[in-house]
Amino acid sequence: MLRITKQTDYGIVLMTQFASEGPGSLLTARDLARRAGLPLPTVSKILKALARGALLLSHRGVHGGYSLARSPDRISVAEIVETLEGPIAITECLDEATSDCGIERLCPVRTNWRRINEAVYAALTGIPLAEMAATISFSDLIARKKAKAIL
Repeated sequence: MLRITKQTDYGIVLMTQFASEGPGSLLTARDLARRAGLPLPTVSKILKALARGALLLSHRGVHGGYSLARSPDRISVAEIVETLEGPIAITECLDEATSDCGIERLCPVRTNWRRINEAVYAALTGIPLAEMAATISFSDLIARKKAKAIL
C-alpha cells in the first residue's frame, strides 16, 4: 500500500490551516497544535521543516509565528510532500539518491514504474494548497460529479 507518513499528513493539515486563514495570517505552533489536536513538539518540528523548505516564513518575537511564504494557490501538495519526505519515488529504483538495485539496467518493469511515478507526481503537483483547504459541501461534490459525467 502506498502511504504518506503521519508527519506529512499532519503537515498538509497544518498548511491548510494557514490557507484557510487568509493572506498574511500569522499562526503560532501552539495555536496550530490546539486547532489540529496534535502534540506541540510534533507541530513545532513540522513547522520548522516547512520553513526550511521555504513554504512557510518564520517570524520571531513576542508576536511571532509562521505565515505562508506564497499564496496557497501557488503551493502544490507535491511541494509539501517533497519538503517533508524528500523526492517522490514510488519504488527504490526511482529514488536516485538511494537506488542500489542490482538489476536496475535490465529491469523489465522500471519504465512502467517511472510512468506511474510521473502520474502520481503530476496529480500531486496539480492540486494546490488552496484546493486542499477549500470546504466543499456534499451537494457541491455531487454537482461536480454530474458535470464531469456530462462532459
